[in-house]
Amino acid sequence: QVQLVESGGGSVEVGGSLKLTCTASGTLLDYYAVGWFRQAPGKEREGVSCITSDHETLYADSVKGRFTVSRDNVKNTAYLQMDNVQVEDTAIYYCARKERGSSSDASLSASDFRTWGQGAQVTVTS
Repeated sequence: QVQLVESGGGSVEVGGSLKLTCTASGTLLDYYAVGWFRQAPGKEREGVSCITSDHETLYADSVKGRFTVSRDNVKNTAYLQMDNVQVEDTAIYYCARKERGSSSDASLSASDFRTWGQGAQVTVTS
């Protein structure tokens, strides 16, 4: 059974940092691009970042320069380092495995991803 599990969420003050971890089981992430998405209350899910199997990265404009995505294929894990967080970063964050198109092509479109984690809450306080 393929499973993605996010961890590392929590509460952080404005300007602080938080690192999310996405751990996979039942699958090898090596062959897939991994995406990070978030959904704030009352808003649609939006793409935050993506890292391809070739370690190419893509970021939403709203997080560019503040968030860093990475992966460790040995640990079968992906990460989202969140720095200088803002109140508008408050959301449930999801990692997902890209299963549409090439693993070498980054995407922030949720429709390209089929396997999702359960989500991790990130709350930024002022």
